[in-house]
Amino acid sequence: MTEASNNSLTSAQQELYDWLADYIGTNHHSPSIRQMMEAMGLRSPAPIQSRLRHLQQKGWITWKEGQARTLQLLGDFVSGIPVLGAVAAGGLVETFDDVQERLDLNSVLETRGLFALTVNGDSMIDAYIADGDVVLMEPVVEPSRLKNGTVVSAMVPGSGTTLKHFHRDGAIVRLEAANSSYEPIVLDADQVHIQGKLLAVWRHL
Repeated sequence: MTEASNNSLTSAQQELYDWLADYIGTNHHSPSIRQMMEAMGLRSPAPIQSRLRHLQQKGWITWKEGQARTLQLLGDFVSGIPVLGAVAAGGLVETFDDVQERLDLNSVLETRGLFALTVNGDSMIDAYIADGDVVLMEPVVEPSRLKNGTVVSAMVPGSGTTLKHFHRDGAIVRLEAANSSYEPIVLDADQVHIQGKLLAVWRHL
């Protein structure tokens, strides 16, 4: 039994959660506060924000108040890990067919808020992350605690989302490719939004 199932919802909270599950399952991203207001027939954002706070406190969602697009579901009836889009990296690498053991994903899949991205490009080829791979990402709640060298998906203004090794030196963030053909991306830390850190790589053989 999950934490979420131990925290019952009011009818209003359940209505919003059910709608969010349906919306995110269809669109693969969270809705805006205005969209939630319209769906619930409300004219003010306050009731929506109140319901979201209660859903978060009860362990059904994660959400940064004032940033609706950061909302993620944690309840256990939404099946599967969503593929949210593509992330720049990629390239073709040799695959191996001599694996002798099975990969047990049960402990991995119990991690809350997981999402997946499809890799495009060849900037992470030396980290064995190839074009067409699907990377399984764990949300980063506290970017300040990320270890240097961690592979992250980072949103860079004007450039979209990229998969790179994360390095931070004071107020500067450096996103390094695993391919010597690519120069590091160096930005002020407040210009980079870290979406998640690499948990696993899935490759279709």
